[in-house]
Amino acid sequence: MKLSVWTYEGPPHVGAMRVATGMRGLHYVLHAPQGDTYADLLFTMIERRDRRPPVTYTTFQARDLGSDTADLFRTACEDAVARFRPEAIIVGASCTAELIQDDPGGMAETMDLGGIPVIPLELPSYQRKENFGADETFYQVVKRLAQPMERTARPTVNILGPTGLGFRHRDDVAEITGLLADMGIEVNVCAPMGATPADIARLGAAHANVLLYPETGETAARWCEKTLGQPFTKTVPMGVGATRDFIAEIRAMLPDALAPSEAGLRLPWYSASVDSTYLTGKRVFLFGDATHVMAAARIARDEMGFEVCGMGCYNREFARPMRAAAKEYGLSALITDDYLEVERAIEDAAPEMILGTQMERHIGKRLGIPCAVISAPVHVQDFPARYSPVMGFEGANVIFDTWVHPLVMGLEEHLLHMFREDFEFHDAAGPSHHGGKAVARAEDAGGQPPDPRSISGPVMEETGADVVTWLAEAERELKKIPFFVRGKARRNTETFAAERGVREISVDTLYEAKAHYAR
Repeated sequence: MKLSVWTYEGPPHVGAMRVATGMRGLHYVLHAPQGDTYADLLFTMIERRDRRPPVTYTTFQARDLGSDTADLFRTACEDAVARFRPEAIIVGASCTAELIQDDPGGMAETMDLGGIPVIPLELPSYQRKENFGADETFYQVVKRLAQPMERTARPTVNILGPTGLGFRHRDDVAEITGLLADMGIEVNVCAPMGATPADIARLGAAHANVLLYPETGETAARWCEKTLGQPFTKTVPMGVGATRDFIAEIRAMLPDALAPSEAGLRLPWYSASVDSTYLTGKRVFLFGDATHVMAAARIARDEMGFEVCGMGCYNREFARPMRAAAKEYGLSALITDDYLEVERAIEDAAPEMILGTQMERHIGKRLGIPCAVISAPVHVQDFPARYSPVMGFEGANVIFDTWVHPLVMGLEEHLLHMFREDFEFHDAAGPSHHGGKAVARAEDAGGQPPDPRSISGPVMEETGADVVTWLAEAERELKKIPFFVRGKARRNTETFAAERGVREISVDTLYEAKAHYAR
């Protein structure tokens, strides 16, 4: 554990919160100090849920450490049961409370809570993180409550893995449920999201399991396969090819399944249309959770015509499959949870677009590279009110829009930069979408023309021990290069000049450097 401005995953008890918040009738009693009570912020503000998360805290303070904090936990358990009347409770400790070793699980099991099942959680906060916490919590809930039973008469499946704070989980579940319905397959239980403890108890009635999110549901799926005799899908249906593979996998497990309609699928036509062919060959860098990155890499290369120039994930539990996937693209996978390391890798790769998380969105802003979000962690704008899945055939359509639009808008931005001396588009005119009359340039109004350096920023750049000066004409010419590769062009030119002892970069130097690096 380390202090960081940004983090890809929270501690494991946040993963347990994601499971509890996604379910109904399950309550989480968390032994935690005052200050660790941020579940309301996570789920009601970022995910914009319409109800508070089902979490009760002990919220002990510093002065309580001199007394018996175990009593605070017992009182919190009793109050939660009396107030919320849950069908089952899970109990655990936050990373801070873990240090005082009160053993909340053991204490809860010795209490008389009216026969309500108590599921203790052992989540090592200083060794594991959020996705592990969600996966382990869901596994413990399934292991405790699910029972073998007779299969349903018609072919049914369970959908496993969707949780609170997941990337488009709500809409993915709706899309895959509809896809399965087209195949004549009913969903027996979707869990954790939307399920109750009673629903978990009847998981065994399904013929197979659909695993949408391995990060949060694979351990439970493997337990169901071993204990309940239910096979589970291995393909995550993101993109056209993966969705078709997913359908073939379902039909192999359930021979009575029908072939669904592809009438609403538009991505193949869009990605082959004249309007998008100029995007072919664009270099993209992918980073996020392993499942979404591996699926997105296949879409980027095989369905959009992009070149994958870098890929990696932050969840180390999936390092092995991520490295194997990266080899297929001739790459070495970046496995890290340090966003600064990710930023350095993106800067070195100099891609034309980033497919990543909320962190990569910020990295893209700093580097001037467009970014589309494909994975959690995300912010409020990635929990849209509209229907916006990323799985299934409609998800493929959404992905095309989400990925292509940043590049299209980037080209528009480039055109605005090219015409920045125009009376309508110069810097003082303001954003084109704000309306109002264009402001005349100073020289058009009889004033002095602006200093190019006030438009282009500083023209003095340090490279090693040398100081390189950009002449005004070279700065203006540099602005004609598309902004998403301008940073690389600037660095290459400065390196070229420094190696040759050139202190002033002219237009000729800029084009000499371009010719040098093009060879």
